[in-house]
Amino acid sequence: MIRYIRRAAALLLLLLVALLLNAARVQVLDADSLDNNPANRRLTIARYHQPRGNILVGGTSVTGSRNTGEQLTYERTYQNGPLYAPVTGYASQTYGTTLIEHAEDGILSGTDSMLAPFPLWNEITRSQQPGGNVVTTIKDSMQRAAYNGLGGRRGAVAAVEPSTGKILALVSTPSYDPGRLSGTGSSVTDAWLQLNAAKSQPMLNRAIRQTYPPGSTFKIVTAAAALDAGVVTDPDAETDTPSPYVLPGTTTTLPNEAEGCENAPLAEAIRVSCNTVMAELGVRVGLKGVVDAVRKFGFNDTGLKIPSGVAKSNFDTQMSDDQLALSSIGQFDTSATPLQMAMVASAVANGGDLKYPYLVDRTTTRSGSTVHRNGSHTYHRAMSPRTAVQLRRIMVDVVEQGTGSNAAIDGVTVGGKTGTAQHGIDNSGRPYAWFISWAQAPNAGQSAVAVAVVVEDAAANRADISGGGSAAPIARSVMEAALRD
Repeated sequence: MIRYIRRAAALLLLLLVALLLNAARVQVLDADSLDNNPANRRLTIARYHQPRGNILVGGTSVTGSRNTGEQLTYERTYQNGPLYAPVTGYASQTYGTTLIEHAEDGILSGTDSMLAPFPLWNEITRSQQPGGNVVTTIKDSMQRAAYNGLGGRRGAVAAVEPSTGKILALVSTPSYDPGRLSGTGSSVTDAWLQLNAAKSQPMLNRAIRQTYPPGSTFKIVTAAAALDAGVVTDPDAETDTPSPYVLPGTTTTLPNEAEGCENAPLAEAIRVSCNTVMAELGVRVGLKGVVDAVRKFGFNDTGLKIPSGVAKSNFDTQMSDDQLALSSIGQFDTSATPLQMAMVASAVANGGDLKYPYLVDRTTTRSGSTVHRNGSHTYHRAMSPRTAVQLRRIMVDVVEQGTGSNAAIDGVTVGGKTGTAQHGIDNSGRPYAWFISWAQAPNAGQSAVAVAVVVEDAAANRADISGGGSAAPIARSVMEAALRD
């Protein structure tokens, strides 16, 4: 009898050990897969059980949280949603997160291990800290100046501080209110469908996710390549370039909108925007030389993050000389985001030293203690200091004596470049009016801001005049706001 009891006890002990091992397997080995199972709502409920951390502009929160009284307790709210949508993105209980709401989700939701009081605290306790805050580099006055200047037209503005790379304004219009997507239910679904169906694409972040042919603003990049390569040694000397110019290997002639472009010096070619001179100079530099130059400005970089990902600005690495000629004046397959063209202006303004652009100054705990701070660092040496000095003077001439006069600010040194990009079959698409610029206050040791503006402007039918008329006044208002701060 005792023998059977012992056997039964041994069997029960074996079953107990099996249960403990299975419990350990479920709680340790399978924990992550169970947590990530779509059928598991526990993490989702926990995620929205506390208020989300906030995104700040100039010390003021542009986001908030609302207690809904539902199972998913806290819902995201936005202050001046359309104004800051290209910065914040949205945090939706239905459709997930985008932009800063996505890139800094760990901090904002309280799940980032850096918020824990001790290392591995969250992993051991499987707890969630109060959501932290994200402090942006955006200046409210500049953001408003850009937004109001665009006036709802399709377009974008990007402004950076040349000496640091801080992004001071990032605007895309038409915009939308991210709060419409925050919660759940039919109203959120209807808003999602409406926004995605809109022809104006209000949820497209044109400042960092849309690329445009940069047109004549790209001539600054070509000029930098020609000066650094020694193809041009004196910007004020004649260039021996015909007008009109026959594209290499073809019978196609490239005309000029401006007068007096035949043999025009580089400085004059940029001031009045001669297509022929800049196309010829690009061919003289050669494909390898131009490709090397554009990469230093950030073109063809697929990994640029601010911290949200930025669309690649394109310059083809394999093409014929006639295609290179067109690419050198910002046409053919050349394309750029507004942020990329602000970086071009920034490199000129900062003596050729291009700083890596960033949008988040620091992240903090809910109480304000700094968790991580971003700093300034060099992205590339875009051009030699000598070339930068020469291009600064040329860009100032564009504003003071050329096509960029609408960007002039009394008593302030302003450099700029206008441009219009045609596109579509037989140039049938809506033209893009561009303006890139930088501004430096009197007696200041460095430039305050570099700006790029693009406006999808149906009236933009001549290079320079349209860019100067449509985009330059917007850039001026953004630069004035920067100089006031």
